[in-house]
Amino acid sequence: MSEGAPLAPTEARSARTRGLDTLDGEALVALLAREHAEAVAAAAAATPQIARAVDAIVARLRAGGRLHYVGAGTSGRLAMLDAAECPPTFGTPPSLVTAHVAGGREALVRAVEGAEDDAAAGAAAMRAEVRPSDAVVGISAGGGAPFVVAALETARALGAFTIAVTSAARSPLAAAAEIAIVTDTGAEPIAGSTRLKAGTAQKVVLNALSTATMVRLGRVYDNLMVDVVATNAKLRERAVRLVCELTAVNEARARELLSLGGGSVKVAVVMERRGVTSGEARALLDGANGILRAVIER
Repeated sequence: MSEGAPLAPTEARSARTRGLDTLDGEALVALLAREHAEAVAAAAAATPQIARAVDAIVARLRAGGRLHYVGAGTSGRLAMLDAAECPPTFGTPPSLVTAHVAGGREALVRAVEGAEDDAAAGAAAMRAEVRPSDAVVGISAGGGAPFVVAALETARALGAFTIAVTSAARSPLAAAAEIAIVTDTGAEPIAGSTRLKAGTAQKVVLNALSTATMVRLGRVYDNLMVDVVATNAKLRERAVRLVCELTAVNEARARELLSLGGGSVKVAVVMERRGVTSGEARALLDGANGILRAVIER
């Protein structure tokens, strides 16, 4: 930190957790849990900004763009986790939601010293992959990681829509974004350890961004995971249950429909509900932008 630069809120010492190392196990865990509950509340307080960001992301993705996350350290790992969960949960292509982490994949399992300070690398990552039709979310608890700030500034210059997720309202990252999602998590239970409250708030925000986006894009019906990719036994059984629930058929018929529909819950449901072939079901879904409700509730 340069001389005279303001201290990020996440670097301050918390009065509530003084004497942390003197507490017994139960008191220690209870205190940490209360602190994390505050982080969830801080994320909920940013609902208007999160909702605006979802609107912007949905508009970009509907027009053929992609969603990029950019982070360093804990923020980067959380970004990669959220991006990695989209294909199996929502049936998206891996390229639709991607994460760029300072230090690359090695940084996912161990700290890469100095990676977050490499502004040039952050800018280069955006120039290599970001298009004007994309949305880019920069994530940094203190809002000052040069890799992330430079990436967001570069993405904005390229024409992409930019969003910041930070716990520091008066930070370079917040200033660089078109929408700043600020989670006011304050001082960490352990000063500066942003994997704690700030990290919890980031996880909530990223979950909300990706999940709400996918709901709006029709990859969820009611509160059901109808675009699930059934890549293991548990998910294959879930797919069967979904078809049974949405069509009122027995398990044997649900398995038959899934087989005819290439494993797609949506196709299987449309085949049964509309009395059509798998090809016709796919065409109906394509004509409705993949929104199951628009096809079966008409």
